[in-house]
Amino acid sequence: MAQITLNALAHTYSANPQGPEDYAIRQMQHVWEQGGAYALLGPSGCGKSTLLNIISGLLEPSDGEILFNDVRVNEMKPEQRNIAQVFQFPVVYDTMTVFDNLAFPLRNIGTAEHKIKSKVFEVAEILELTNQLGRKAKNLSADQKQKVSMGRGLVRDDVSAILFDEPLTVIDPQLKWKLRRKLKQIHEQFNITMVYVTHDQLEASTFADKIALMYEGQIVQFGSPRDLFERPAHTFVGYFIGSPGMNFIEPELTERGLEFEGRLLPVNEDLVAEIRKRNTTNIKLGIRPEFVHVWDEKNDEAFEVTIKDIEDLGTYRIMSFLFGSVSMKARLHEDQKVPDLHARVSFPEQWLKVYLDEFLLELNDEQD
Repeated sequence: MAQITLNALAHTYSANPQGPEDYAIRQMQHVWEQGGAYALLGPSGCGKSTLLNIISGLLEPSDGEILFNDVRVNEMKPEQRNIAQVFQFPVVYDTMTVFDNLAFPLRNIGTAEHKIKSKVFEVAEILELTNQLGRKAKNLSADQKQKVSMGRGLVRDDVSAILFDEPLTVIDPQLKWKLRRKLKQIHEQFNITMVYVTHDQLEASTFADKIALMYEGQIVQFGSPRDLFERPAHTFVGYFIGSPGMNFIEPELTERGLEFEGRLLPVNEDLVAEIRKRNTTNIKLGIRPEFVHVWDEKNDEAFEVTIKDIEDLGTYRIMSFLFGSVSMKARLHEDQKVPDLHARVSFPEQWLKVYLDEFLLELNDEQD
């Protein structure tokens, strides 16, 4: 097992990069602790697979270094790094039995046959493959083949880390939840450093203790699923995490505070004072639909809004409404009264987040 450190790491496919936009991976400093379960989350094209291939040794970074337990591995080949990698599509030897597929990594390093048998049966039991050990891999279903791929990464006790590159893409949706839980169980049992690449926030939240969310080649937030939901560090995190994502409006800084189309918004006075010190006009306010308060009765805290649509999702409803000229959403509980045509909403101060130049502003931020 290894602690993986990305030290001033950056990568470009351009022969003559002119700026950050020419980098697939923008310079980052990042650590995955030994034995942790991590998800590398982000949309297609954000740099997830590039970063994973750099860690595994399939790609050499343009700048910076990768450290395994404080040892530089940039020049090491993939096999020297002792990394197991599970790819998007199953990698199995079709003409071999499931047993021989699982035993293959152990035989490659000269493990004694009695130890191989013991380890293969242990991993097969965990992955519910015991009854398939005598079958040729070509006769397996796609999800069974992917479990064999995962098992090949788990049979060795000496791996530094296991990297999963969107491993459930080919799996039947009904089996995905079961396999995610199985991976979590495996991590808890073996305490191996695991990094799981996905574009699916549910997969990331189910598997990982901490999520690294990537956007345009950068890790814009690293934290628990709860951190990313309750305190998005960047507007993209607010947009990407949650279903639906965060509501955003662009207020104006006035003598009274932050206003939007004549409405004074409930923003902490100390935050407003901090905004006045900053030299930017890129100000956004964000609040998640779950935290928008929809009132049954008129009151001084609430703004009257026009309802656009009510979407019934079974256990809850999503109310789309116009706050001035901007469309926003609020989540209504199953037994909550559904407003008609107009509603009264408020934005609790603790959940109304301020973003300057797309990044979260908090009172404990370092002062510029």
